Amino acid sequence: MEHQMESQRGKVASKDNLISESRTGSLGCIGWFIVILSGLFSFLLFPITIWFCLKIVQEYERAVIFRLGRITDRKPKGPGIFFILPCTDSFVKVDLRTVSFDIPPQEILTKDSVTVCVDGVVYFRVNDPIASVANVTNADFSTRLLAQTTLRNVLGTKNLAEVLSDREGIAHSMQSNLDEATDNWGIKVERVEIKDVKLPVQLQRAMAAEAEAAREARAKVIAAEGEMNASRALKEASLVIAESPSALQLRYLQTLNTIAAEKNSTIIFPLPIDVLSHFVRK
Repeated sequence: MEHQMESQRGKVASKDNLISESRTGSLGCIGWFIVILSGLFSFLLFPITIWFCLKIVQEYERAVIFRLGRITDRKPKGPGIFFILPCTDSFVKVDLRTVSFDIPPQEILTKDSVTVCVDGVVYFRVNDPIASVANVTNADFSTRLLAQTTLRNVLGTKNLAEVLSDREGIAHSMQSNLDEATDNWGIKVERVEIKDVKLPVQLQRAMAAEAEAAREARAKVIAAEGEMNASRALKEASLVIAESPSALQLRYLQTLNTIAAEKNSTIIFPLPIDVLSHFVRK
């Protein structure tokens, strides 16, 4: 394991050395002759060439300078004032501010064969200006395309329940994949968020019907439990009343008091069932 780690470190170090050599490579005899000639030309025509040599970049920008097609330094220039040779040097400005863009809605087939439409938003910034200029044609456009394909690849391994409930985990997985893929481009992906998950209309109706049926089933269970508890309470009350006959008379008087308090003109006198059963026997 340690041998593999050392070999990987050696590969990374050799890669960095190759990049640094390519950036600071020799211009050759002809190249240095042209550079010296350009410097003399700028010195002789100093009052005029100063306006072509003096450049300014903002605080949030960096300048990558090319001299005869080669990158002159390992670090970009800026912010502030820097000088270039008018005939041999050119530069590219790179914006270091965080950029956000929307991922267009993507129709994705989930792991359980459900078609959903998902969109999101990505926040990224340029971490290495030289790599963003030298290693990729258009870092911004490439990151946008890669975000779309990454969204499809990540959601293709999830089922519908995970897509609806684990948005934070999906966003974190997308951020890790994007950050790893865009590292060679000098891009740092700071944040990825899933904005909306749109389901087909038929699936929405089916899920609504399922949720409604589940709510009705829970309501019936709760009502049944209430009836069972009420029947147990009535059973206990009947046992108490059976032990004391005067308790039934007191309950009857309490009921009459409740009815009279509501200002009703009609009072109902209940007849004991024992009296009715006596007449039925006769």
